[in-house]
Amino acid sequence: MPQLEGAFCVVTGAARGIGRAISAAFTAEGARVLLTDIDDETGRASAAALGADYLHLDVRSEADWDALAALHPQADVVVNNAGITGFEEGLAPHDPEHASLDDWRAVHAVNTDGTFLGCRYALRAMRETRKGSIINISSRSGLVGIPGAAAYAASKAAIRNHSKSVALYAAQQGWQVRCNSVHPAAVLTEMWEPMLGEGPEREANMAAFVADTPLKRFGTPEEVAALCVYLASAASAYMTGAELTLDGGLLAGSAASPG
Repeated sequence: MPQLEGAFCVVTGAARGIGRAISAAFTAEGARVLLTDIDDETGRASAAALGADYLHLDVRSEADWDALAALHPQADVVVNNAGITGFEEGLAPHDPEHASLDDWRAVHAVNTDGTFLGCRYALRAMRETRKGSIINISSRSGLVGIPGAAAYAASKAAIRNHSKSVALYAAQQGWQVRCNSVHPAAVLTEMWEPMLGEGPEREANMAAFVADTPLKRFGTPEEVAALCVYLASAASAYMTGAELTLDGGLLAGSAASPG
């Protein structure tokens, strides 16, 4: 029996990468999935390939969330996946001393404000049935400091904490609405391609990026998606306010033996 048979699931940032993998996994488990993104061409193509629906949604826009709510006032699962690092348009200082306020705000507008609006939509969309699952994609960077990406780390930490507030709020209402956060480390998506290069240097660059990871490899979008299937399904019915790491053992410490 598919784990999400008949469930209506909304996934943000779903055109590619982790969001697309989550959408594919949900679809395979019998869900009716709505992919949302601002990259309409890629988003529509991904939705068509999965036999799913697509809707333009800028997670920063309250009006876009209101439009989604008008079309889909009820939902069973909402995955707040859309996010940016701040380096999409090129390298710029993102450390605590030199980052510009505009760059700081741009990252938080997508990651923090977008997740807040997504959780608010989800709570309202689950109010009538009093059950559902909200899954917020945070990061390993939300659990530790990242000096060179201060805004990104702070925004992902905010997602972690807000997930707990949402979980407790839903429980206060007496609802079976759960909210949990997922914290991936290095997951091999299109975002990494400019940094990896091509040819012989690619393997060396990949090894360098995961040198401190005990399992010595990148994670895959499908591995994140598998965890999200668990969080979306009845199998995790007693889990709320939790944070789940997917980091190849990075936060466990060092796999090296003492010298």
